[in-house]
Amino acid sequence: MATNDRNQSGNQGRGGSSGSRSSTGSSGDMSVREAGQMGGEVRKEQLGPEGYSDLGRQGVEALREQRGPDAMSEIGREGGETRKQQLGPEGYSELGHKGGQRVSELVEKGKQSEGR
Repeated sequence: MATNDRNQSGNQGRGGSSGSRSSTGSSGDMSVREAGQMGGEVRKEQLGPEGYSDLGRQGVEALREQRGPDAMSEIGREGGETRKQQLGPEGYSELGHKGGQRVSELVEKGKQSEGR
């Protein structure tokens, strides 16, 4: 039990088990995730929409060179599996249903804009 006590007390002052910290305090209170998000927003403003999009394309190309041509498909598949585990069978089914409804809405919207 002493190990559990140490682990529990070790998480105090760190924003709980998630490790996130408030960004309202001094710069030492910012989490790595928050800092990365801020940096990304600054870079996005510097590059503009087209430049930021180009940067993303370059990243994808570099990833494909490192991991092979199917790298993005593999990442997507892994992400889908993770999401399926998070939601469970019923939640994942509901997510698919919502996606199908959205596709139907977009198809109908496209038909209306064509004057059908």
